[in-house]
Amino acid sequence: MSDIDVRQLMTAPVLTVDPETAVEEVADAMLEEGIRSIVAIDDDCQPIGILTSTDFVKIVAEGTPKDTTTVGDHMTTEIVTTDPDRPIPEIASEMVERGISHFPVVDDDGEVIGIISATDLTDFIAGMAVREPSE
Repeated sequence: MSDIDVRQLMTAPVLTVDPETAVEEVADAMLEEGIRSIVAIDDDCQPIGILTSTDFVKIVAEGTPKDTTTVGDHMTTEIVTTDPDRPIPEIASEMVERGISHFPVVDDDGEVIGIISATDLTDFIAGMAVREPSE
């Protein structure tokens, strides 16, 4: 597994939005695409925040009106990114250490090119477990 890198498991393209996008619009898009996170970007495609399904649970629990609130109102702005060449064991360890499950993947210019999630890692591990046992 140490020879597998983020590029091989990341989801691309990733859904990116302007932070002024209504959360209601984002929720619909996330449901339609079957995804659990979006990345808010600035005009230069640099990541400035992330909004996950966990954030939507908080929005509902707080009774926030979804038709008048934006991604920028609820996104996490202290995001951690990764590069596509990073080995999977490293990113998995960092997910555990930081207690986060989504890392936007950025290129050398800092532009978002994908996202790697705990779900991507789980899918990969599950696929390995399904293989025929070696004799």
